[in-house]
Amino acid sequence: MPAWLGLAVCVWLKDSHCLVLHNYLVNFSGIDRLTSSLLAVALLSSVGSSMLYGYNLAVVNHPAQYIKEFFNLTTVERYGTSMSTEGLTVLYSVTVSIFALGGLVGSFTVRMLVTKFGRKGTLVKSTALVFAGSGLMGFSRAFGVPEMIIVGRFLTGVHSGIALSVVPMYLGEIAPKNLRGFLGLVPSIFICIGVFFAQILGLQEILGEEQHWPLFLSLTAVPAFIQLMLLPWFPESPRYLLIEKHNIHATVAALKTYRGKANNQEEVEEMQEEQHFHSSVQTVSVCELLRDRTCFTIERIGRKPLLIGGFGFMGICCSGITFSLILQARVPFMHYISVACVVGIIAGFCIGPAGVPFLVTGELFTQSHRPAAYIVGGALNWLSNFTVGFLFPFLQMSAGAFCYLVFFGVCIGVAVYVYFIIPETKNKTFMEISQMFASTSEQEVGALGVGAGFSLKQVNGYGSMENGCTLITEESYTWSSDETEYRD
Repeated sequence: MPAWLGLAVCVWLKDSHCLVLHNYLVNFSGIDRLTSSLLAVALLSSVGSSMLYGYNLAVVNHPAQYIKEFFNLTTVERYGTSMSTEGLTVLYSVTVSIFALGGLVGSFTVRMLVTKFGRKGTLVKSTALVFAGSGLMGFSRAFGVPEMIIVGRFLTGVHSGIALSVVPMYLGEIAPKNLRGFLGLVPSIFICIGVFFAQILGLQEILGEEQHWPLFLSLTAVPAFIQLMLLPWFPESPRYLLIEKHNIHATVAALKTYRGKANNQEEVEEMQEEQHFHSSVQTVSVCELLRDRTCFTIERIGRKPLLIGGFGFMGICCSGITFSLILQARVPFMHYISVACVVGIIAGFCIGPAGVPFLVTGELFTQSHRPAAYIVGGALNWLSNFTVGFLFPFLQMSAGAFCYLVFFGVCIGVAVYVYFIIPETKNKTFMEISQMFASTSEQEVGALGVGAGFSLKQVNGYGSMENGCTLITEESYTWSSDETEYRD
């Protein structure tokens, strides 16, 4: 069923580009394993999660004045006096930045949720936060309670904090290694689509008028409902099912759905290798992750071209906005330069920074360390969002057009760091990436137990460990073209 549902998603969303892309990639000889199920899961998880993140980043920009007037009106009704300009700026800054604070809280729950509910299960269950947040924001004006906007923004932020880590984790684990980069960039594309929709829907001719701003804020419930209805039809991450749940039957079924073929022995062998490697390793905490120098490779690997190009282009556009704002009073066409630079920042963000860091996090860390790594990365991301969201109005008031030079410095600095420090890697399995950064081959062998009375031996095509005369075997299985058989 998921195979036809994958194409149905494209048709239902009326996305002709999606259909063309699917047909092209399926028939292209270089990447011949993109199935309808893989594409559908990438689209559904991104529409109901990543797109909401982008939408919520920009949705409060257009109705800012209406929201401030609503805050001021309710203050007059409650206390008989209006708020000062500085007070309104602070309250609006809290409304904007509370989304990032919610994201920070959500990112800290990722390890617990993905371990208990799985990757897909976490995405499905977390949609309840979107419905609650959308309802609060949508009815805030009707009840005359501005606090409902702030709480609603916080709840949607918690959802985005969860989803921003879980979506790339889920897609990275279900994708074959030659498609991991492509599927990993799908969420970043939908983040930018979310920003774009927020800008378009906020136009005066659509939902930009004063009476429409509660509906404008609450539209996030629609994509979340689509995800809730369709995503449960697809399997959980095969890697999660095998390595963490030890469910071989579900693993084989999930691989068959996502790969479109019955024989996936090579991929199961790679998963078993990682399972052997971590057979005595529990899922680590954040503190354990930061203390573990074998696994801590975040500073030494990445998708260089996308990161350098994206951050570099964003930095150039930030400087362009500064100069265009300075010169627009004298040079009329500078208004168009400003618009072009804003579009350029969004485009540069979509090129790499929107999604590649989360993709890289999923690639760099093995199963036992991946949840904790996403907590660290998500926490840093949301702390940065909170800082920018809260301080930018004051920075803009004090520095004027020059406030964008701060972002120019950050973007160029990151691009230079990536160029000189981070090497490139692609088309490698999770175990191959992990082994790349072992300080010595002896450390890798020692982690497997070889050299301490253990040796490796292949049984029925799968790795097993042998200690002296005792052979320690894992569950093994054979493949046929018609069906998958399982035996102990």
